[in-house]
Amino acid sequence: MLAAGTAIGQQQFQSDVITAAGGDITMTFLGHGSIMLAQAGKTIYVDPVLRYADFNLLPKADLILVTHEHGDHLDSIAIEMIRKPTTSILLTQPCLRYVPGGEVMGNGDNRTVQGIGVEAVPAYNIVHKRSKEIPFHPKGVGNGYVLTIGGIRIYFAGDTEDIPEMARIDRIDYAFLPMNVPYTMTPAMVAAAVRRLNPKVLYPYHFGNTDTAILLDLLKNDRNTEVRIRNLK
Repeated sequence: MLAAGTAIGQQQFQSDVITAAGGDITMTFLGHGSIMLAQAGKTIYVDPVLRYADFNLLPKADLILVTHEHGDHLDSIAIEMIRKPTTSILLTQPCLRYVPGGEVMGNGDNRTVQGIGVEAVPAYNIVHKRSKEIPFHPKGVGNGYVLTIGGIRIYFAGDTEDIPEMARIDRIDYAFLPMNVPYTMTPAMVAAAVRRLNPKVLYPYHFGNTDTAILLDLLKNDRNTEVRIRNLK
């Protein structure tokens, strides 16, 4: 599927459409780790951050997911722009101090929110560290999320490496995996994660200046997964 251009409030974004039970899912790529999903009148945001879009001009949220507390993933101002009284917000414990009224999910928790299945899975570093002892993303602090919408399972990995727990995640249709050194994964780590997850479609995201051609080359013989490069630096 080729990315389409979507104009929202005089802003231009790439988007893909997925066929699903209950209506098509439109995935709009706002930038970096910020994604908007829409299906049947419901709007879902993952890590909405104001530097990537003007959220005053975007639809209000039915569900917001925040993977962790770093500023390129948690933006309380953006959240307030799209929040309405009925918005559900799922986040990690450290995020709660910035977003009152959110519901904390820890690694391994499961919820059904407004008919959408949400699984919180681990997201952390093993190799890449701030110092000799402190990972950029310590184990047990951040979440990845697996959403089940209309029978489609979409994995937003958050900031993580190719951790062993990925092998225990059931059937993934669409995977968003981060790829920027030193904070998350190298292209080789993303390729290893793909082979653990075996998604139908991979979107590298949060990739900064990493050369996506390296990843494409690593996965060129992988017939099970389609790699889609979108504007998700």
